[in-house]
Amino acid sequence: MNTLLFRRAAVAVSAAAVLPLTLTACSSDDSSKDSAAGSTPSASSPASPSADESATMDEPFGPACSSVPKEGAGSFDGMAKDPVATAASNNEELSTLVAAVKQAGLVDTLNNAENITVFAPTNDAFAKIPKADLDALLANKAELTKVLTYHVVGEKLTPQQLEKGSFDTLEKSKLTTAGSGMEYTVNDSSKVVCGNVPTANATVYIVDTVLMPPK
Repeated sequence: MNTLLFRRAAVAVSAAAVLPLTLTACSSDDSSKDSAAGSTPSASSPASPSADESATMDEPFGPACSSVPKEGAGSFDGMAKDPVATAASNNEELSTLVAAVKQAGLVDTLNNAENITVFAPTNDAFAKIPKADLDALLANKAELTKVLTYHVVGEKLTPQQLEKGSFDTLEKSKLTTAGSGMEYTVNDSSKVVCGNVPTANATVYIVDTVLMPPK
């Protein structure tokens, strides 16, 4: 009788020991299948638009960027190696600005500054100013310095910061920016035509209208 009871107890213990192992194996198999099934959609999902946009916005953008040379000192790669005033001098579209910077004696100031943003008017931007007024501006060093330093912000600005921004300039007045994607304006009037251009010490946004500081 005791022997029979002992055998029954042994069988029960063995069954109890085997059952959890079986359940664990089944559970592991099911979870593996669920995990594999769940991972399939994410593996085939496309990259998020925000990631693509972020990658794009790390590069220069805008319609006027197409006129920048592909090679040489005036190319994006070439400008990235030089400080901002020197880099601008290698871009033919900025020759009036460069002449104004030299006239105001600001070449060393801009080249030696660290981590700045320059809103650089094109030659066509300066051409919008009546010739008599432009000649008078170029002849007045104090006023010219005021205008040029109004185009400089003492930090490097990303395109995202331009979406709705207000920034102190080296002239001590504020300028404002607005826009999104690849279209931005400065002070509601001047459009960025080639933005996010790197130089050795600055980020440049080329604009189509000269910015005038508040009176």
